[in-house]
Amino acid sequence: MPSPLILVTGATGYIASLLIPQLLEKGYRVRTMARHPERLKKRTWYKQVEMIRADVMEPETLAAAMQGVQTAYYLIHNMSRGHGYTEAETLAAHNFSQAAEQAGVEHIIYLGGLADPEQHIAPHMRSRIETGVTLRKGSVPVTEFRAGVIAGSGSISFEMIRFMTELFPIIPGPIWLKNKSQPIAVQNVIDYLLAALTNSNGRGGVFEVGMQKVFIYTDLMKMYAKARGLKRSMFLLPYVPVWFMAFGIDLMTPVPYPIAHALVGGLSSDSIILHDMAEKTFPEVKLMDYESAITEAMKRLHPLRIERVWEDGSSGVKVLKHEGFFIDQRAMKVDIHAEKILNVVKRFDNNKDWLFANWLWKLRGALEGKQSDFYEVDFQNENMILFHSKLRSPGKGWMEWRVEEGLLIQTAYFAPYGLGGFLYWYLLAPVHTYLFRGLLETIAKKAVVQ
Repeated sequence: MPSPLILVTGATGYIASLLIPQLLEKGYRVRTMARHPERLKKRTWYKQVEMIRADVMEPETLAAAMQGVQTAYYLIHNMSRGHGYTEAETLAAHNFSQAAEQAGVEHIIYLGGLADPEQHIAPHMRSRIETGVTLRKGSVPVTEFRAGVIAGSGSISFEMIRFMTELFPIIPGPIWLKNKSQPIAVQNVIDYLLAALTNSNGRGGVFEVGMQKVFIYTDLMKMYAKARGLKRSMFLLPYVPVWFMAFGIDLMTPVPYPIAHALVGGLSSDSIILHDMAEKTFPEVKLMDYESAITEAMKRLHPLRIERVWEDGSSGVKVLKHEGFFIDQRAMKVDIHAEKILNVVKRFDNNKDWLFANWLWKLRGALEGKQSDFYEVDFQNENMILFHSKLRSPGKGWMEWRVEEGLLIQTAYFAPYGLGGFLYWYLLAPVHTYLFRGLLETIAKKAVVQ
């Protein structure tokens, strides 16, 4: 008898990207749904799932996605749409609920936001709660989990904390940062989502989930700073416009303005558990503390352990911030065998040859007091090589070259440490642009004549 078919919506999103491989490990058949499934081609699990293009705002596309599905995960939000997203959230949930009912889906599992609906809360949090209400208006049983700050590498809320704390020795913010929060480790979120598949006691319930300890938002930043060995203090103002904070977050963190604007508003109220039914109903979930969640996030601060959500198989330049890294990726089309290209790359930093702009590397060496051995091989296989930087800098750096599907892909990773790391990356941006562009072109040319 085949295993149940599970539909995971929002497949390009953060939670889905972690949930899908764990569903596969447990033997479930997985169908993923996304508006742009082509963005998932580089995920390690891509060939193990059934992929379908559908959009909750286009109800006619949902029937095919729902066909034969036992349980559907609703992991969708519309904050990136900007103005009017709350109305879109309600309509999307209605469309999904109706399609699930018509297809005979047995169960919907929804991840929402943690807030007291009886209090004055931000539109974003109100919308998350109303989404759950709308889903439950259908006949399909809904299990809803309400979570606040999700502590884990790649989580929007955690990346806001990470980048702001790394950047500012004195962290500015509104007085709202003294509001209460009960965060939850990302793995525990996944644990609850998985437990809801088999624990029938939770079917149809609403569960507030989070760590047992209550914090204020400033605590979360200070604890991150302590884990990183940074000294940080807070500078709280009685009023900071939401648009201004969102603009700063968009500028300094990986979180885009529309999402930042929605999330910042959520700080204006407490995000704590009022009803502790989750632990009683799902005793199989063992909660992590915040320190452990930070430690787990720090373990992922390596190029081979992050989700490469920006990769879509296209050429060109991508400069971004992601999971604690500044990333510069450049790709160009080539018609050269990977072995030839990697043979050229292996000469990088060998016998005082850096392939391009040797004079610049020698200058850097003079400043460092050494003339070679700037990088060491971290990982390599038949189509990729990753170097770890041994240069002195306020952070950790890597250079990676890969050859796949007719592309030579060069990626620079830099994980900044404190304010110095930010200044180092941004002040040297013109040098990096010159160097990275030249390296890519030179490697391709040398591989042709090799």
